[in-house]
Amino acid sequence: MENRPPILVSACLAGYHCKYNGGSNLVPEIKELVTRRQAIPVCPEKLGGLSIPRPPAEIQGGDGFDVLEGRARVVDKEGRDVTAAFLQGARATAELARALGTRVAILKERSPSCGIRAIYNGTFSGCTRTGCGVTAALLLRQGLQLFSEETWKE
Repeated sequence: MENRPPILVSACLAGYHCKYNGGSNLVPEIKELVTRRQAIPVCPEKLGGLSIPRPPAEIQGGDGFDVLEGRARVVDKEGRDVTAAFLQGARATAELARALGTRVAILKERSPSCGIRAIYNGTFSGCTRTGCGVTAALLLRQGLQLFSEETWKE
């Protein structure tokens, strides 16, 4: 059997209770990848030092690429700027991917960290818009191929 680098997966998709509200977004097949040691779970927001639970956060003024360039920020529902934590978590995740030689990640769609094609629009209204999260943007810049829980089987 070929020895391939592990896939990175959003820890919430593997059943880890690291969502902002203390829950998970379990996808049993993704949890199985972790169990078989084919995937490594990672929570950029936890790596960035945010607590569980925590107020929800959304990107305001752009998407993850804009946050990386300093043109947008991540703000929680209580109005606190949590951009630094999101950047720290993205950098830690990118460093882990680099250290492992990972080329593929399965990330949680609509997350301000992990969204690939869609993120919440910054108004805390439940509405989404096109764009990616902070970690997804950095991993794309690093050359990783990204999938979400909605597209990973493609």
